[in-house]
Amino acid sequence: MRLTSLPRLSLAQLPTPLDDVPRLTQQLNGPRILFKRDDLTGMGLGGNKVRKLEFLLADALQQRADVIVTGAGPQSNHLRLTAAAARKCGLDVVLVMFGNRPRETQGNFLLDELLGAEIIFTNDADRSSVDRALQEVAEDLRRRGRCPYIIPRGGATPLGSVGYVECVQELETQRVAQRVQVDHLVCAVGSCGTLAGLWLGACCFNAPYQLWGISVSRPRGECLARVQQLATDAAQILDVKPPRASMLPILRNEYLGTGYGIVTPEAVDAIRLVARTEGIFLDPVYTGKAMAGLMDLIRRGEIGKDEMVVFLHTGGAPSLFAHASVLLP
Repeated sequence: MRLTSLPRLSLAQLPTPLDDVPRLTQQLNGPRILFKRDDLTGMGLGGNKVRKLEFLLADALQQRADVIVTGAGPQSNHLRLTAAAARKCGLDVVLVMFGNRPRETQGNFLLDELLGAEIIFTNDADRSSVDRALQEVAEDLRRRGRCPYIIPRGGATPLGSVGYVECVQELETQRVAQRVQVDHLVCAVGSCGTLAGLWLGACCFNAPYQLWGISVSRPRGECLARVQQLATDAAQILDVKPPRASMLPILRNEYLGTGYGIVTPEAVDAIRLVARTEGIFLDPVYTGKAMAGLMDLIRRGEIGKDEMVVFLHTGGAPSLFAHASVLLP
């Protein structure tokens, strides 16, 4: 495996903790739940994207890029972390956002402004408008003599997914050291790069648990297709066998609600419960919906009360400040 030989920057505070959450476990009447705290990766207030950016920005620097171009929505964790990482590397950054400029500057969008990112709006509510605009922005930068490096939405590239292959290795080391037998690993799924890396990593390191992905963004079929393609391409980068179909994650999309970024009542309940039992903040877009999904799977008996679950906390707390009206009674 080429994991240790790939160009990589040191951006994250690793390993992130694997923490027991006994009061949440008790409140749910089992199973035992552990949080993999990737909200504590450190850079730019933390989150799962930092693991990906260690590889992506190393590649950008090798290609002598002088400006990073990426895109998503105004409350994107990916944009906040990419802008922070670019600044740490001495690079300029252009953020392309779908829709129009928000009326209020708060949450992740406030942090993007503080980082001095150049922000461009597509004035189109369709999230895919970002994908078209990234190419146009990069071409304009090239005409002006710049050397742009494009990172797709969410950092969802095969190279970015490698960050979560390494995360599985880290988790396995912690699991053995803490003498815990993990039965399930649950995470939010948006652009699919994190789950793709987890799946490939689980295959490479013979992880003993079932992977679950809770979609917060896309239909189940689209998620599965993206996960499979990203993981297969990441395997080529690492020079390992493609991930095994027998270990394919279970994808659930019934907790999405009415759409990406639209908060569900179940997610609000999950956010409040975790905050009031463990003092841990989930976010309304990703981890709140993923925890709502986990709680429902437990209620339905699909995850047994005598089993052990790792919940991958992918971060996102800054977006809480943009959703006060729906989080508070």
